[in-house]
Amino acid sequence: MEDFKAADTVVEPRDNASAESNEDVVVSEKKGTSYDQKDMHRMGKIQELRRNFRFLSIFGYSMILMATWETGLTTLIIPLLNGGTGGAIFVFLGTALGMGFVIVSMAEMASMAPTSGGQYHWVSEFAPREHQKFLSYVVGWLCVLGWQTGIPSIGYLAGTQIQGLIILNNENYVPERWHGTLLVIAVATFSIIFNTLLARKLPLVEGTVLVLHIFGFFAVFITLWVLAPRSAPSDVFGQFQDNAGWGNTGLACLVGQLAPIFSLLGSDAATHMSEELRDASYTLPRAMIWTAVCNSILGFLMLVTMCFCLGDVESVISTKTGYPHIQVFYNATQSTTGATVLASITVILAVFGCVNNVATSSRQLFAFARDHGIPFGDFLSRVHPGWDIPLNSVLVSFTVAILLSLINIGSSVAFNSIASLGTCALLSSYIISISCMFVKRWRGEPLLPSRFRLGKAGIWINGISVAYLMVAFVFSFFPSFPHPTADLMNWNILIYGVVVIFSLVYFVVKGRFQYVGPVEYIQKDA
Repeated sequence: MEDFKAADTVVEPRDNASAESNEDVVVSEKKGTSYDQKDMHRMGKIQELRRNFRFLSIFGYSMILMATWETGLTTLIIPLLNGGTGGAIFVFLGTALGMGFVIVSMAEMASMAPTSGGQYHWVSEFAPREHQKFLSYVVGWLCVLGWQTGIPSIGYLAGTQIQGLIILNNENYVPERWHGTLLVIAVATFSIIFNTLLARKLPLVEGTVLVLHIFGFFAVFITLWVLAPRSAPSDVFGQFQDNAGWGNTGLACLVGQLAPIFSLLGSDAATHMSEELRDASYTLPRAMIWTAVCNSILGFLMLVTMCFCLGDVESVISTKTGYPHIQVFYNATQSTTGATVLASITVILAVFGCVNNVATSSRQLFAFARDHGIPFGDFLSRVHPGWDIPLNSVLVSFTVAILLSLINIGSSVAFNSIASLGTCALLSSYIISISCMFVKRWRGEPLLPSRFRLGKAGIWINGISVAYLMVAFVFSFFPSFPHPTADLMNWNILIYGVVVIFSLVYFVVKGRFQYVGPVEYIQKDA
């Protein structure tokens, strides 16, 4: 292993920001650049993971995990029921703008403290002194909740699309809940193989799948514009509908924002890989911002295309496949083979999105365990020699995904509530972490040095971010229909509350004696 590490050591100029010094630094895949080493030393962390990600691979990683245009297709039914095509388009633009402020705010914090811990580490450093420990602990648990539920969620999304394709090709097929569970387990197993046996190839895979992400977009985009029937612009942009029955179109549109929020969520994913990214303090914030810009543009173009090519909205919503985009593909191509090929692109990308979700969730779990925030911290934070990954955290994340997927056999309502819980959990972690930065700026307290800064506009950007996130957070608990029955109710608020209460009880009983927060490990001389 040492020979391999030595062979990877090179000498490179620092970067454009410090080129004036004409100083070269030793860069290695294990330790990273001098900036990486300085950041890890300041945060009191030992470099255990291999820094084999660069800008293109981490950019591809974020693009695929966020997967905005693909997720926009698979969640299209939500805005169609809540706002219509006009509502879907304008709510997406508003969501993209709001999430843009959020991502820029988080990019600055990521540059200040590039660590796998992400939000809970930032809260520990940026929150008022008297609240650092408690708030950081709560945010750590919220991130664990958000990312651990993401694996079965994306696996279920991929699995149900596969079932939709089977229905498209065989109308006699009757989907069962246990079929979906087996498909979730299959996707999760595939993801685990990539995150263990092929872990060192993950950066290469990200670049390869990024090509599919971009070319797949154009394959769908061009096919629909060439073959599908098109509606008049006035019908597309001017059609605001309350198909769900809220009694108010504006309220329906706000409920429909859950789809674009979900498609633009996960901006913190790359931060949890920062200890595997070379020159993280410089590369990470730029990769986050470029991901948001590119995915927002692709997502908007695909959404407008789908709204123009929907045809009969009622028949598309009630499709037997369960996914409007599969029905639209079939209507456009008039071929089950053609529709299957196009829909397979979104399935493949969803599977690789699950691969990335496993990586993110395991790194976040590893970091929180390293700071003694959860039970069995020593076990979960162990990095096995030769693997250079938190293998125990990867396997535990896999086990959690399997156990959660079994819930679907008994109740799809309970499973869907748990699977979608990640949205409100991550939103609340964003709110707390960005609020801490806002308060720090409001009080005029000095900020950490950073290679990406918002300057004087920072307090406004942070403030707008928190205001937007509060609205998004509230509506993430809304059901898809007013006056829902038990099987249509959004049970997120109940499960979210139970997890938060459990974390607080654990904190009082044991956590407060073990968890001190990352800020206590900071090297004061750095």
